[in-house]
Amino acid sequence: MSEYEKEFYVNRHEKTIHAAKTILSILIEHIPTVHSAVDIGCGVGTWLSVLQKKGVNEVRGFDGNWVDRKLLVIPHSCFTEIDLTRPMTRSIIKYDLAICLEVAEHLPAQRAEEFVFFLTELSDYVLFSAAIPFQGGKNHVNEQWQHYWVELFGKMNYLVYDVIRPKIWDDSRIPFWYRQNILLFVRQEKTTDKWPCIDVSSRQIDIVHPDLYMIRQSGYQEQNQSDLPC
Repeated sequence: MSEYEKEFYVNRHEKTIHAAKTILSILIEHIPTVHSAVDIGCGVGTWLSVLQKKGVNEVRGFDGNWVDRKLLVIPHSCFTEIDLTRPMTRSIIKYDLAICLEVAEHLPAQRAEEFVFFLTELSDYVLFSAAIPFQGGKNHVNEQWQHYWVELFGKMNYLVYDVIRPKIWDDSRIPFWYRQNILLFVRQEKTTDKWPCIDVSSRQIDIVHPDLYMIRQSGYQEQNQSDLPC
């Protein structure tokens, strides 16, 4: 993980706020009432700030020491500095929801299973996304297809639900990486028959959004890195 410039966080908040409002509105329809939430790799706290406005009282954001506290959109007391490159201690606090979006690809492959275990210790419900191969971005060292993460969560007895991507796929105001990668993982004992569980063996969970495909075909990445995820 590395430091991002101040402009990155300002721009990211502006580009992400619609995504956060839309995705979280869909999510809370599918899981029990959320009273507490944690975001690993929270940046300035955009997703948590949306949850606060939806009535979630207890929020906690974790990110590196490069985050400028002056830019936080959550109370400073709700932010905790963390170094994800170091071994993680087991969480003694359980949250109703854990969020980790476009973070896991920044950690080396040998840390992936430990990181997923860390997330599952935080909550029975994990909203997760991570960059796929050749997605591109800054300091990506472990870009993997979606089924890679499904299998790691599966080792922790979590099932995957693709309840969000179909509803946001065509919303161009949401960055393509969320439309392409975002999945809900649920501890098996907490699942419900109301949700269709994906047949992981089919690998149909591995998808590339047309927007990313066109960026790659046009060579747009070299011209405008700001439109690629962190």
